[in-house]
Amino acid sequence: MLKLFIANKNYSSWSLRPWVLMRQLPIPFEEKLVPFGGKAAPDLFRAFSPTGKVPCLVDGTTVVWDSLAITEYLAEKTPQVWPADALARAWARCAAAEMHSGFNVLRECCTMNCGVRVRLDANPAGLQRDIARLDELWNEGLARFGGPFLAGPSFTAADAFFAPVAFRVQTYGLPLSAASFQYVERLLALAPMKEWYAAALREIWRDEGHEEEIRHAGTLLEDRRS
Repeated sequence: MLKLFIANKNYSSWSLRPWVLMRQLPIPFEEKLVPFGGKAAPDLFRAFSPTGKVPCLVDGTTVVWDSLAITEYLAEKTPQVWPADALARAWARCAAAEMHSGFNVLRECCTMNCGVRVRLDANPAGLQRDIARLDELWNEGLARFGGPFLAGPSFTAADAFFAPVAFRVQTYGLPLSAASFQYVERLLALAPMKEWYAAALREIWRDEGHEEEIRHAGTLLEDRRS
């Protein structure tokens, strides 16, 4: 069986992408959660990941250590990973790749922390641009392919790549259009997303680096974690 190595569900946005994709389709796998361990984490993660990072997929002797590479590896065996329509498939791949390599200010200012609610103390121009582009991209996909998901009627890798953003919108109250807010609510209502969120709230681990990012981002309004 496939093994997917991930880190803390409260923090690890990169881990969420292949996890929610595999849960939603569904593609059977065994979850291997290794908590962040501060400075020791890269050494711990090197036991299964060449880069010392997560996510990492293990299929027998095959090791796939990047979220986009994992997606394409899965797509070779499960065509439903991407839309069946060629135009929608091309758009979905572009959208996922843009999320994989872009939105850097959004990542920096609004790191994923599922269990808290934060009021941002600053809204730099770069963050505004990232949110505007996010809103534009989501509205384009929903309108062009008819929804309810980004590239049509079915959940695909494009949605999986933006699943962590749905948690970020919830955590920071990011301003979006009505259509985008409805899309966020749709993602958060998925059974795998509810499962991930509930597990994140139950986690007892705290990673100081990730907690410091929250303190730097703004004012902590609520902490819903155990």
